[in-house]
Amino acid sequence: VQLVESGGGLVQPGGSLKLSCAASGSAFSLNVMGWYRQAPGKQREMVAVQSIGGSANYADSLKGRFTISRDNAKNTVYLQSNNLKPEDTAVYYCHSVHNGESDWGKGTLVTVSS
Repeated sequence: VQLVESGGGLVQPGGSLKLSCAASGSAFSLNVMGWYRQAPGKQREMVAVQSIGGSANYADSLKGRFTISRDNAKNTVYLQSNNLKPEDTAVYYCHSVHNGESDWGKGTLVTVSS
């Protein structure tokens, strides 16, 4: 599965962004999809993961500000992020798991700064 993220950029504190991840392949609805992020000098961490059935899990510290969703008809998963903080600055990566195969996108940079 090839994954291409988009939607990153510079946003002021308190602002919002919606990231998108377009996936190749015809079995997108059977993929577990997720968003992860890696801040400078830190390890990659989970932001949100959505199961095939649509249920979502979020990092405890991010609940309420981030929402993962998917459009199976468009082979796309989204991450809506609100009330962004400078500590949300990171490269955000899309992740897919299908039939035991794990794939990553190249990431999109989100910078939260005034």
